[in-house]
Amino acid sequence: MQIRALPFFSLSLLSSVRAGVTVYGQIPLADVTATAPGQQYTGAAAYDPTILTPPPIPNPPPNTQFGIQLSSSAQNTPGLSIPQIGPFLGFSIEVSVVNQVLGLNSSFLQVPFLNLMANIKERAGAVHVRVGGNTQEYASIVPSLEDGKDMEKDKTSLTNPTATPGLFLTPEVFYMLGNISALANVHWYLGVPFNDTTNFRLQIAEISEAVLGDHLLGLQVGNEPDLYSAHGHRPDTYSPADYMGEFGNLIGAIANDNNIPVKNNLIGPSVSGQWTPEDVWNTGFVQAYTNSLGYLAVEHYPTDNCFAQYNVGVYHNPQDEFPSYLTHNAGKQLVQPYLNSTYMAQIWQKPFLMFETNTASCGGFPGISDSYGSALWALDFGLQMAASNFSGAMLHVGGQNVFYNPFTPPPTNQTNYHQWTIGPIYYSALAVAELMGPSGKSQIIDLNANGGNEFTPGYAVYESGKLVKLALFNYVTDPTGASTYTATLSIDTGVPSQIKVKYLESSSVSNKAENITWAGQTLGGVFQADGRLTGNLDIKTVNCDQTANQCHIQVPAPGFAIAFLDQNSYNDVNPGSPQTFATTAWTRTFNTATMEPSVLATSNGRQEDSYMGSTSRGESGANTRAYVSSGVVATVMVLVGAMMVGRGL
Repeated sequence: MQIRALPFFSLSLLSSVRAGVTVYGQIPLADVTATAPGQQYTGAAAYDPTILTPPPIPNPPPNTQFGIQLSSSAQNTPGLSIPQIGPFLGFSIEVSVVNQVLGLNSSFLQVPFLNLMANIKERAGAVHVRVGGNTQEYASIVPSLEDGKDMEKDKTSLTNPTATPGLFLTPEVFYMLGNISALANVHWYLGVPFNDTTNFRLQIAEISEAVLGDHLLGLQVGNEPDLYSAHGHRPDTYSPADYMGEFGNLIGAIANDNNIPVKNNLIGPSVSGQWTPEDVWNTGFVQAYTNSLGYLAVEHYPTDNCFAQYNVGVYHNPQDEFPSYLTHNAGKQLVQPYLNSTYMAQIWQKPFLMFETNTASCGGFPGISDSYGSALWALDFGLQMAASNFSGAMLHVGGQNVFYNPFTPPPTNQTNYHQWTIGPIYYSALAVAELMGPSGKSQIIDLNANGGNEFTPGYAVYESGKLVKLALFNYVTDPTGASTYTATLSIDTGVPSQIKVKYLESSSVSNKAENITWAGQTLGGVFQADGRLTGNLDIKTVNCDQTANQCHIQVPAPGFAIAFLDQNSYNDVNPGSPQTFATTAWTRTFNTATMEPSVLATSNGRQEDSYMGSTSRGESGANTRAYVSSGVVATVMVLVGAMMVGRGL
């Protein structure tokens, strides 16, 4: 059967980041301070203070009074999605930087990370995290490393244009993942090496299945194989048929490995746009390997900022790009090319994942990727994927020199006086967790609200066949309040007497995370977060007019609201005593190192000293040191109320 691809909209693809890119020296990381007019910020991108100008109020402006009529029953609501899980929006982390983001080893975990995951878990029941990326392709397991290190970079493997090093991993890495699972119910997607398809290294699969058990969701086979030729990992003639053949060879190797008891959790093809998914489907990939495939996956960013970072590709001015993120059409256009694949995935009975995404590849845009507008974008994009029958999406976590991070640990030499920095799109994952809930039975639909106006979209959520929640957006920034709208909800069986409403709020789409609140609470600004929400909880109660069958829900400009239509749907995602972990912790390297510009120029990660890396098209975690290790780090960490499970897992 030939599968026809739907046309791609606004797909900007950078095939590779070539060696020889000019680098003008390292960008120093300094404490963030206000930048005077005309003065250029020179610190790391994760703390960039750039504020863009919000787009003007649309002309004509959206209606500020409109109705939403819904049925209380899913049976009477055509077009609902497949059942969705609470942790629909998860996170993607490059394997080479787990020591910075997750912890130093199985005994020393990053408690802010635990808190951030616990926030999601308390609402969604679990968290999904992908650990992999470009560095998974050249990873190898070794029993131990000198000085107790649990990870070491193999600089001898820097043979590709992006200079992504291979990795030596010890089993300690997997015990660390297991302890995080025990504390915050994180479930993992991992990647198996795919550089040598004649002699597969399957130890990652063997150990992860033994240690993680049911907390291992699946194993990715090939990260963006459609870019292998451009990255020098395969010949120029490498095709979807070649990938299919290599995938089959791996299946054969797993079948003969008695230490891999689960043989049906593989993930592919994870293409990024150089090939369409249909290019792979048309090889017979799914039909041939259906008994081994646990998930189908793609990876995609809406555009790139590679010219600004590497002088590669086309320049995109952030101010000009900003409006394109602040419309419902952005998410619809990103999802549209995959509608055929999500339809086929249902026929094949396979979950379809967006395995890696964020605002823009090559680190995102200053003033966009770290703005409240990006939170609205990620929310809408995530809900549009859910409504279009994706089964999950991973928001990528990069390094100090990317703008789009959901969360960023401080550099290791600053952790004794700096805490973490939370990006706006973390709030997106938090809100989606509340919208979907822990049941795994939520179905969502795009309401085409307000006559389909692109600035005021809305979604309804049905759970176990019953209408339970409403999600409403307002992309307009209007400090006068004139663009605040009121949506009047009517339900065929009658509205409840009261509903509760939570708001993700900020006064402008341009605001940074320190000016964002979720139901009145915040995670803090730059270097201020320990992963716990602080501030007074502010949940609005709306009294409905049952005689007129109307509930009036206001949404500020800008704003996002979740309306809980019954008490049970609210209680499920608002625990009375949420689990968090208190800590006093810092790490400090005894011997810091600097990175030679020649190494940075050819690396697939933008990282200095002991900073984090990132991934994909110029964003993978090529560290400045030959290793990242607990062996060279002195740590003081106090966990209050958190018990380490240890190797007993």
